[in-house]
Amino acid sequence: MTTTSTALISLPFVFMQWLVSTRLAGIILALAAALALVACSAVKLGYANLPHLAWWWLDGYADFSDEQEPAVRDAIASLYTWHRQDELPRVAELLGRMEQMAPGEITPQQACSVLKEVQDRLGAVGRHVEPTAVALAAKLTPRQLRHIQRKFRSNNESFRRDWIEVSPEEQRDKRYKQMLDRMQTVYGTLDEPQRRILRQRLSATLWDPHRMLAQWQRRQQDLLQILARLGQPGLAPAEAGALLRGWFEALERPADPAYRAYQDALLQEGCATFAAVHQGTTAAQREQAEHRLRGWQRDLRELSAQQP
Repeated sequence: MTTTSTALISLPFVFMQWLVSTRLAGIILALAAALALVACSAVKLGYANLPHLAWWWLDGYADFSDEQEPAVRDAIASLYTWHRQDELPRVAELLGRMEQMAPGEITPQQACSVLKEVQDRLGAVGRHVEPTAVALAAKLTPRQLRHIQRKFRSNNESFRRDWIEVSPEEQRDKRYKQMLDRMQTVYGTLDEPQRRILRQRLSATLWDPHRMLAQWQRRQQDLLQILARLGQPGLAPAEAGALLRGWFEALERPADPAYRAYQDALLQEGCATFAAVHQGTTAAQREQAEHRLRGWQRDLRELSAQQP
């Protein structure tokens, strides 16, 4: 299971688009990965590996010392237990509502309502992990902050190679293939008229990788400054929590009104695209979506009921 599979059942590319543009930070990795698991065939196996994946991902950024490792692993284990017991049932309920929607027509507004529930679940994880995240961040050394900065730089270069240093045709083709794969995870194989709807929608997209990268680089610098501030002595826990919380809030609702409008337009575009593709699906494809949604609900409830 990889961290690139960030999808939520019937809104795969909408959720992916929102996650990429707003919340790539490690503090919410646990839920992002958990939501991704429901789009995979081996849900239970993947979820069991989530603590290891979270450690691997976080350590790739911070390069934790041997002394720091036990505290980080304990924090991940605690978050994992809480998420399995408290959040998985809520995610299963959301999948149940999506199952009820699947047989009929879905409007862009209904699609965005599901996305709002995803955001709520992400917010719950952020609130739960905030005190632990602040405590761990306060122990990051200047060397580790430089490591994070280099990791950001490497990620930015990868994004630039994948999405900016290619032709517009290559961009569209890559996004089309990614989104088609996620749609077919739910509905099964889409026929050519259905694929045409997706291609047409993507050909008129507002998505701008240059703009998104520039915004994310600004947020990276903001985060590095906050992390450095958290490591200074005398900072009250409430103030530290507010700094980190404010950073996440700025990701979701940027202060720049122009970028905020762009972000909102992208979300509306994604919801409309999903609704259009769903409208073109057959009764058999919708039945398959219901079947898969029921199976994912069952798996999540069984995972939630497991004893530690």
